[in-house]
Amino acid sequence: MLRSRPTHYTSRPAQWSTLLQALGLVKTLDEDGWWEFDAGSGRLAVGFVEHGHPLDGSTIFGVEVGNLAEFVRRTEEDGTQADWTETQDGPTVRISAEDGFEFFAFPATRAADGTWTTSTEADPALAVVASWISPFVGLAANDLRNIGARPRTEDDESATFTTKNGGILRAIHGEDSANGDLSFEYDGGLEPLLHRLTEAKIEARISEDVLYVANPDAAGGSAPASIVVERAPTPPTPETR
Repeated sequence: MLRSRPTHYTSRPAQWSTLLQALGLVKTLDEDGWWEFDAGSGRLAVGFVEHGHPLDGSTIFGVEVGNLAEFVRRTEEDGTQADWTETQDGPTVRISAEDGFEFFAFPATRAADGTWTTSTEADPALAVVASWISPFVGLAANDLRNIGARPRTEDDESATFTTKNGGILRAIHGEDSANGDLSFEYDGGLEPLLHRLTEAKIEARISEDVLYVANPDAAGGSAPASIVVERAPTPPTPETR
């Protein structure tokens, strides 16, 4: 079981909650300063930080897995370093990639019906995208394969993977290894999303088949102006493979 689950840190959690629910995510956990939202594919954690905190407005790449011990075994067998780590919030696994990037795999929880699915109330067409910037896209892609992600597209500038239980993992070329910005994919027309955002009084626009949504963190000057929602690529037909 592998699922995309980045963590977004913000000093504006109320605005983020409104935006995410307008996009079609469903709040599944509400604790003191910590929230989790399910999309149709993938999950997003939101953590509160004070305005001016170094993490304010940033997204941390991460995944969820069903069995941490089995995940460690398989990942290391495939050639990527994975270390069991005990924290005050419980066990996690730290993955050390070949380009120097590190990220964590968190234990997933089952749905009420005992499966690994996300909330049935979430928009099934929406997917959470976790992005990792790397100067060596090929190495990053190899590590993503080693953790169990399924290759979808790859070239010199980026590599995109799907996960067994939801969400997208993406490596993007950049000068230094770092966390990328939060984004989403939508398997369908973007107009219904634009309508829902407009009804929630959230500024948004569609340009060249991409939905740009006003970023609540941009007011602080430390985050991109927009959150991007891209249309999911159309699967190739037998004639174009």
